[in-house]
Amino acid sequence: MSRGVWAVDVRSLDTGETLYQRNQDRLMMPASNLKIVTLAAAADTLGWDYRFPTSLETSAPIEAGTLKGDLVIRGGGDPTINTRDKRAEAVLDEWAAALRSAGIQQIDGRIIGNDQGFDDEGIGPGWAWDYLQYGYAAPVGALQFNEDVATLTVRPAAQAGDPAQVVLSPGAGLAIVNRVTTGTNGSVATIDYRRRLDQPILEVSGSIPADSAPLERTVAVVNPTLFFAQCVKDGLIARGIAVTGAAADFDDVAGEIVGQRTEPRTIVTTQSPPLRDVATVLMKVSQNLYAETLLKALGAARGGLGTFEGGLTAVRGALTSWGIRDDAYVNADGSGLSRYNYVTAATVTAVLEREYKSQNRDAFMSTFPIAGKDGSMASRLQRTRAAGNALVKTGSISNVRAVSGYVKSRDGEMLVFSIIANDFVIPAATVNWIADLGIEHLANFTRGC
Repeated sequence: MSRGVWAVDVRSLDTGETLYQRNQDRLMMPASNLKIVTLAAAADTLGWDYRFPTSLETSAPIEAGTLKGDLVIRGGGDPTINTRDKRAEAVLDEWAAALRSAGIQQIDGRIIGNDQGFDDEGIGPGWAWDYLQYGYAAPVGALQFNEDVATLTVRPAAQAGDPAQVVLSPGAGLAIVNRVTTGTNGSVATIDYRRRLDQPILEVSGSIPADSAPLERTVAVVNPTLFFAQCVKDGLIARGIAVTGAAADFDDVAGEIVGQRTEPRTIVTTQSPPLRDVATVLMKVSQNLYAETLLKALGAARGGLGTFEGGLTAVRGALTSWGIRDDAYVNADGSGLSRYNYVTAATVTAVLEREYKSQNRDAFMSTFPIAGKDGSMASRLQRTRAAGNALVKTGSISNVRAVSGYVKSRDGEMLVFSIIANDFVIPAATVNWIADLGIEHLANFTRGC
């Protein structure tokens, strides 16, 4: 680590004593440790019981079981309509049942996604172009289906040397350029994919063994709203509700809809699980889309449109009210994916201490990965005194690793810590090992003889 930098801050929450500091006031890239700040601000502003609404609306008449016009889906940013706990299936079941209860068996019109609750800036400031195709960099929107990722499926041909079959699930908004070949039996799969900057094209390359089962990869969609509308259309058709029109983004048809004289009526409104459940997924698996959704929801809570800048202003307001100086951090997004983010280790521990001493302590701490048990810490610190003890939020982007959270010492004393490493050139696994040793040392700390 001679070329790298460590920033560390360790405090006792029982005594208020500072136990160790190193570069604690130096601005560092925090990676996903920024989610600690985002969640704390969101919970403080929105409340742990906050839910994201999604509504089905229409201005069209119903004649003989047919909706004679468009079905509009008005989004409020719900990030949970996805495969986790089969929630997307449950929501589509609910919507199909609600349409039937309203007397609708067929939709003679379009499925239109209304995403006007958030702006259309889906990509965070400072996100790198070379990872925008990957699921962890999916764009945020007011309508989000399956965490805004589509499935890329690669199947081998029957003979080695022949082109493989490459299919992307509908609505992704990307055309495929297939450069994947079929390799010999038992060869190594080398599938890679990159998104062109000048056009919505996904170039897929590499090789797949002839005897391989189909391989799947996740791809970030181009337009979350259009993807949502397409997935809902497909889901309704699969549930017996015929749809004759296309999936559409409200932005593309707003001129037609705004001019309609008939006020839309709501068929059904679905509420997301509460923020406490959203936050658990956000923190334990470090879900970037959830963090950016909370940031925009913070912006919308201040009045008007949900924007990155509105959310960042709300976060800065929360930190100021907690006594944290504005030169102790630079926040550019909600997830920590941007390399424009900077924060001091002392700022992270100050937020952690504030939440620990608040009435929301249990709700906040329950969202953290448990060392050696679950989430991003499931395989780390096993068979140590920190396992099942330390609550640790991880963070990782290129040349950045961070761990911050809570741990009880050997004496049962509650400690709060932030350990951030930047600018290293040694393997990231070695940096993680060093940081884990630090947490293990804290778990073994005793004031006894």
